Amino acid sequence: MTLQIGVDVGGTNLRVGVVDGLSLIYEKRTHADFATLCKTNAPDFAWQQIIQITSAALSEAIQAYPQITAVGIGFPGFIDPTTGKVAQSPNLPGLLNVDLAGDLSLALGRPVIVENDANAAAYGEYRLHAIDSANLIYIGLGTGVGGGLIVAGQPFVGQHGFAMEVGHLIVEHGGRLCGCGNLGCLEQYSSATGLSKSYQLATGQSLDTTKIAELAGKGDINAIEAYKLGGRCLAQAIAHIVKVVDVGQVVIGGGMSQAWPLMQQAFEQRLQADLIPVLRDKITVKISSSGDQAGIIGAALLAGARSGN
Repeated sequence: MTLQIGVDVGGTNLRVGVVDGLSLIYEKRTHADFATLCKTNAPDFAWQQIIQITSAALSEAIQAYPQITAVGIGFPGFIDPTTGKVAQSPNLPGLLNVDLAGDLSLALGRPVIVENDANAAAYGEYRLHAIDSANLIYIGLGTGVGGGLIVAGQPFVGQHGFAMEVGHLIVEHGGRLCGCGNLGCLEQYSSATGLSKSYQLATGQSLDTTKIAELAGKGDINAIEAYKLGGRCLAQAIAHIVKVVDVGQVVIGGGMSQAWPLMQQAFEQRLQADLIPVLRDKITVKISSSGDQAGIIGAALLAGARSGN
């Protein structure tokens, strides 16, 4: 039996799974607030902690399943396709050209591949649900906003490895400062972080999206407007993406997608307005039914394919 590990690294959580074929046979979630770790510590110390925490979680899985042959990591950042290094991670500031694959491989004694987390999730969605078309756009709404593109059944990463960084499409000219250094990026409005900022700017209160969603359900106008803004900005970005890549299947996942009903109406209205007329009946938008497993499974499958297993 050939098994691979898939890892989904988020800003606040680390998810490790052992994958057999398309089945997740082991899963462990660890609260690992890497975003705060990077924001409050020197880069070298933060990186050592990230490697230590991730290695410990992976070692536990390998101890349970010693026949594991490869490890795939879905990581939030710009991954250099030539070196496999993380060139930058806007939501994990200070990490520049760090060798995640090399450092973990040395610690674990297994081959490790690193892929952008949204690309891994896109590949997982494609493989799990046998999408009719071999082309798929995936948008992950979490701490940030990630994007993945599957073309002819394979992740498309672009010449420099930075394709589909949709979270950094500018949707508000001169808008909020983003971790990438630009102003008005999508993830400053449609991610969990962005939505919390919208509510805080309107009310002065700093709340997480679970609480804001609860307030929206009770009729809080500021909470409702925060979700509407997130939906409109997301639709604007997707309308522009499909004009360029002409892919008809869009899957939206990530933790924020659980509150989709609060965004849906504003999203659909803006999407129809911003699409060119010939595309208006050709774009299918679905909410992921995979929970947060697609990223784990996609990373594991990519690790197996690239390591020859």
